[in-house]
Amino acid sequence: MSKPSHRRFRAALVQLRSGRSVAGNLDPAEALIRRAAQGGALYVQTPENTAFMELEPKLVLAAAEPEETSVPLKRLRALAAELGIHLHIGSLAIKLDGTRVANRSYLIDPQGGIAAQYDKLHLFDVDLAGGESYRESHHARPGGKAVLVDLPFGRLGLSICYDLRFPQLYRALAGAGAEFIAVPAAFTKQTGEAHWHVLIRARAIETGAFVLAASQGGLHENGRTTFGHSLIVSPWGEVLAEGGEEPGVIFADIDLAASAEARARIPALKHDRDFEVEIVQAAPAQARKSAP
Repeated sequence: MSKPSHRRFRAALVQLRSGRSVAGNLDPAEALIRRAAQGGALYVQTPENTAFMELEPKLVLAAAEPEETSVPLKRLRALAAELGIHLHIGSLAIKLDGTRVANRSYLIDPQGGIAAQYDKLHLFDVDLAGGESYRESHHARPGGKAVLVDLPFGRLGLSICYDLRFPQLYRALAGAGAEFIAVPAAFTKQTGEAHWHVLIRARAIETGAFVLAASQGGLHENGRTTFGHSLIVSPWGEVLAEGGEEPGVIFADIDLAASAEARARIPALKHDRDFEVEIVQAAPAQARKSAP
């Protein structure tokens, strides 16, 4: 296994099509994580809902486990230690009590320890065209803080899926020194086709940070179709690697010096200003007078 040179490292994103069976999902996820490590990746990210994809609150609660006994977490921690990689589990449903889970992301270090964890701040409660409707808040409890973690090669900011639509979070992460930002996701096909690429590129450009977004893709057992197209985007908004719709792995060689270079070229993070919002009521239009 190669070691990172200063602030350069190889990153890999694992794209999945998780179903309803935890056991049935972990084998293909492990195979792809191994492929990523064999390809020289020192940082490997999986998507949101790595261990299972479910919509019904009762079924989510039935499949979820507390952190202390979570089979997926235990197995993936052991895998990270075996491979000697930083393994970023996009998210697992972690049971908090009898009625709620946390949609929780884990950064596992090369010794198998939990280096950081993040609970999704913004829950996906949305009604889409065509009858698609989602109520993540029916079974999940939102997190309450932004999280960054220092890795040997740089500072990583954590987020999950729907967080992508809240630029203030990414501004805060960049302001706290994030040089690369994770967005493990399970974007719907409908919203992904419309917004995925532009939102990922916008967050990279706005923050001057690399954005790495592993995604779920394809038709899942629960009937939901996700967009796929895992993305690695540079601080200048360039797409460095992109997946398709099928499960697989994509790679990119990351040089975090590019983050400082992008922020020097466009120093927008230094130019934030406090301001008030003023709403002005325009006078009603006067009736047009007829010509004499």
